[in-house]
Amino acid sequence: MAVGVAWYPEQWPESRWDADLMMMRATGFNTVRIGEFAWSRMEPEEGRFDLAWLDRAIAAAQRHGMMVVLGTPTAAPPAWMTQQYPDVLRVDEDGTPAVHGARRHFSFSSQRYRSFSRRIAAEMARRYGHHPAVVGWQIDNEIGPPSFDGEAVAAWHRFLEKRYGTIGELNCRWATEYWSQRYNNFDQIPLRPTGQQNPALQLEFKHFTTATWTDFIQNQARAVRPLIDPRAFVTTNTMFWNAGFDHYRLHHDLDLAAWDNYIPDGRPDWVANGANHDLVRGYKQRNFWLMETQPGRVDWVPVNRALDPGQVREIAWQAVAHGADAVLYWQWRPAANGQETYHGAVLGQDGKPNPIQPEIARTATELSGAAALLSDTSPVARVAMLFSYDSRWAIDLQRHHRDFDPVRAFTDFYRPLRTKAQGVAILPVEADLSAFPLAVAPNLNVLTQAQAAGLARYVRGGGHLVLGPRSGMKDDSNALWPQRQPGPLTELLGARVEQYYALDKKVALAGSIGGGATIWAEALAPVAGNVRVLSTYRDPGGWLDGKPAIVTRKVGRGSVTYVGAWLDAATMASLADRLLSDAQVSALIPDGDADLEIAERSGGGKRLLIVINHGGMSHPFTPPAGAVPASGDWRGGAIPAHGVALFNLAPGARP
Repeated sequence: MAVGVAWYPEQWPESRWDADLMMMRATGFNTVRIGEFAWSRMEPEEGRFDLAWLDRAIAAAQRHGMMVVLGTPTAAPPAWMTQQYPDVLRVDEDGTPAVHGARRHFSFSSQRYRSFSRRIAAEMARRYGHHPAVVGWQIDNEIGPPSFDGEAVAAWHRFLEKRYGTIGELNCRWATEYWSQRYNNFDQIPLRPTGQQNPALQLEFKHFTTATWTDFIQNQARAVRPLIDPRAFVTTNTMFWNAGFDHYRLHHDLDLAAWDNYIPDGRPDWVANGANHDLVRGYKQRNFWLMETQPGRVDWVPVNRALDPGQVREIAWQAVAHGADAVLYWQWRPAANGQETYHGAVLGQDGKPNPIQPEIARTATELSGAAALLSDTSPVARVAMLFSYDSRWAIDLQRHHRDFDPVRAFTDFYRPLRTKAQGVAILPVEADLSAFPLAVAPNLNVLTQAQAAGLARYVRGGGHLVLGPRSGMKDDSNALWPQRQPGPLTELLGARVEQYYALDKKVALAGSIGGGATIWAEALAPVAGNVRVLSTYRDPGGWLDGKPAIVTRKVGRGSVTYVGAWLDAATMASLADRLLSDAQVSALIPDGDADLEIAERSGGGKRLLIVINHGGMSHPFTPPAGAVPASGDWRGGAIPAHGVALFNLAPGARP
């Protein structure tokens, strides 16, 4: 279990390093991440490397028993480079080049920048690739902003030609006869994803940024891998529900996923935060690292409220419950000046602990103490949820209702399923679903024929598939399928969407799933004889009145269900009960208080129950039969406010 902090030795006198490292160890840390913003210190002039200071910093960390994660410093190029080679600078969509002094101001398409990046990464890897303290490599830092410079435009045209082969194929898939958009060659296609552009161009831009960022990261990973200990991991760190690129594809050739968990407004939505952990774990379908965690507050929102006492500890344990094998804080101490001086830190500018330090120290000690229990274990889930970046992008580009936020639509499905099943895996559409009795795709708007065939095999093999509203509408060029929704799954469902409607008021639902729908409603039309209607709309005088809202059908050994409406919270909870019952998925701890987050990690012959009280008051908790308290705050049959409790569970199958 790695527990640690981002440390910037280049920002402080070397005489302070040992004192800082001693304080880190006293805080319970065993890991530091260093280097990711130090390019101007590592290469002060073109081709002249100064890594002696980094030698000493890593040696000092090793002396104090620290593991080291090295970050390649390419998120912030040095001034000599941007001055001498302005072509490496990122260019905004309006043609304005970035200026030096911030970060991420480079072009992700610049071959010159790729060359410089590869060189500094290789230089570091040759020097530290087999250093016993260096356990991992972080490529760059929080990538994201695209560029619209000349090299990017040329790369865009090459990307489209490779994807479509001929301009005729692109014109056909994009339906460019609409508004006289027809192109004679790929060079005519603008790199302009905003404004009134073809939705196909806008979606392909996301595919292009995914391919470009993936290659940018791999450019450095390919330089590093041959030079480092094969046991050391290579990763990058990503951000909360980031929509800039397809994270599944970006992580395909990385060793593990890592992300930065922040609660900007200081008011956690714990279920939604847990969903992001599950999403990140799904990138590689293995445990991940929390590379940055806020120590109290951030500094980039209108009101930078600090988390309440106990919640920093909750964030760490929630991450672990969802599959984190590392929790690192950002940062150790604020720099004397710079853009982030107001951000939370473990120490103050005077080098003395901030009020949050004791809570972090307690958490670090607990996590390290639980390392033996946690080793070789992973979260347990019997419910899969399918998240598609293409679908998220396509809906966001054409919401049709201002409130149809695809992330919120996803988390609205996730919320009752996670609470009731106490374990959800978030996976790509192409994932192997055979281990999951229930698979839910909340808004699978973009669906390929191959994906549909895989889902059909899952259903016929005994799986229970649930599709949410707007599913099966588009192909991977963001074009409408010729058949109505759910497109290539229409035959499997035995029903289709007759019409869809944006709602400005709640519409009632009646049937075995009664309640109400808001934002979005689809009128379904059964075609096959064995389709069962679970809900119908009650909309007197409206288009929806009497129309099916939720239908289900048994196919092979499984079933497929289509939910055509954005359900309110109570109705969604009723639906979740029905789905879990039909799939025979039950909770490990039934009827737990809503404030209690319950999770199981298992593996290596061990089963560990983690219970977190996210509420402001104590709640009673009765562990399952045979459970043995392992650590934490469970006392007298209750868990206090913001408390955490761990139990060893008896071997055996989960319900």
